[in-house]
Amino acid sequence: MATNENLPPNVIKQLARELKNLDETPPEGIKVGVNDDDFSTIFADIEGPAGTPYENGVFRMKLILSRDFPHSPPKGYFLTKIFHPNIATNGEICVNTLKRDWNPSLGLRHVLIVVRCLLIEPFPESALNEQAGKLLLDNYDEYARHARLFTGIHAIKPKPKFKTGVRSESTAAALNVDQTHAPVCIVDPKTAVSGAVVQPPTPLAPSLNNMKGASGQEPPITALNTVVEIGVSSGSAAAPPVVVTHKKEGLVKAQADKKKIDARKKSLKRL
Repeated sequence: MATNENLPPNVIKQLARELKNLDETPPEGIKVGVNDDDFSTIFADIEGPAGTPYENGVFRMKLILSRDFPHSPPKGYFLTKIFHPNIATNGEICVNTLKRDWNPSLGLRHVLIVVRCLLIEPFPESALNEQAGKLLLDNYDEYARHARLFTGIHAIKPKPKFKTGVRSESTAAALNVDQTHAPVCIVDPKTAVSGAVVQPPTPLAPSLNNMKGASGQEPPITALNTVVEIGVSSGSAAAPPVVVTHKKEGLVKAQADKKKIDARKKSLKRL
């Protein structure tokens, strides 16, 4: 546990509990850091709230605790340059919570949340930065332009957040399937008959196009067309060929149609 001559032991114990709670359940957009050897200075990184000129920026600040803490309020300073009515050019923060509205029962969590809310709703009536306060009252667009400019130049860039359902590159690589070796059925018009499907050529399963003789002629087609498919299982010997036969239904149908036509011709001759 930290030992600090500027803070009483009971205050150090209280701060240790509160800082542990802030670390385990941090407020939205706030990350607290502390030097274990000195609890009198509390550091925090505050994310610029969405929809404000401070969006997409992270601002570092510190709270300085006096020996009278928590009876007297801490003093707050922005270490990151920011264009804001209630934050002086030297970083001093002007907010009622750290002045006349302070209460010893208020903890660090409450103070940090109030400071972040100040980025959402400034109070130009009690401005420490007179230029920012005047612009906010007279011309908000010009004020927002200045604030965004300061944010882009001085603020820390936020770390990317990974959303649920988004795959990392390593995950995508692990799930990527090499499609070059995926089995694809190809119908060859030279060899396809009545629904016969030919597998693509592989070293162990040649297509019918590669089964030509030395003369380059197609293998003879009989009344029953035969397609040989060779299945190979990983790590085992080649399986015996499976013979699949298909009747030439189209040829039979054509012969039947021809007989009908010949019969009609004979009938017409008789007439």
